[in-house]
Amino acid sequence: MDSSGECDRNLHQVKHVVLVLSGKGGVGKSTITTELALALIHAGKKVGILDVDLCGPSIPRMLRVGKPEVHQCDAGWVPVYADPQQQLAIMSIGFLLEDSDEAVIWRGPKKTALIGQFVSDVAWGELDVLLVDTPPGTSDEHLAVLENLRKHRVDGAVLVTTPQAVSTGDVRREITFCKKTAVKILGIVENMSGFVCPHCSECSNIFSKGGGEELAKLTGSVFLGSVPLDPLLAASLEEGQDFLQAFPDSSTYTAISQIANTLLSSLDA
Repeated sequence: MDSSGECDRNLHQVKHVVLVLSGKGGVGKSTITTELALALIHAGKKVGILDVDLCGPSIPRMLRVGKPEVHQCDAGWVPVYADPQQQLAIMSIGFLLEDSDEAVIWRGPKKTALIGQFVSDVAWGELDVLLVDTPPGTSDEHLAVLENLRKHRVDGAVLVTTPQAVSTGDVRREITFCKKTAVKILGIVENMSGFVCPHCSECSNIFSKGGGEELAKLTGSVFLGSVPLDPLLAASLEEGQDFLQAFPDSSTYTAISQIANTLLSSLDA
């Protein structure tokens, strides 16, 4: 069977496919991917994460799944589940590296081939949403993801930025990339929007605030919401804990939940 047939077979039970993009590294794209996945699970959805950030696969650590052995079935690779209920399925390049400190020094064709295999050969089963955590920027990897996923369907992209102009400027180029490749922009998330004090919960605007929202207005995109810098969230990700389950009364919980609900409403519409 050709790759197109394999892709259709392994994705035909996936209702929605969402790319998570950022114009530059270090804006918390994998953090947003992880927290969106957890928020969707708490909303009763079955979710998958495809981690194709080849040079920085951080999803396995953030969800504390370690480096399990990847098994195969007749349909392809079996995803790794992050929970006993098997509501969160993951496939990451991090599972395939012999050494977690190993650098992925591959030329374009090898990267493109692996991404094609990731997209077509993972037996996801039934999923409500598949989140695709991509590398930063606009590169061959992004084109390979789109080329392979389009054999099935891509609902659109969530763009992650921080408030500063240096980040929003890069995301503006990401918006241009989406328009040129006919990818619908589902919305923009402003991450690191203020700092939540762990003692008094007051929010201070260390990196300024509102850059993502202003960018959404200027480009006619949906603004999904802002997520603050929260030490409790950072600690949860470091330890592989479910922040949303541990801190349901926090303002960060409210922000992430609202973003997930807005995204769900957009997908269902």
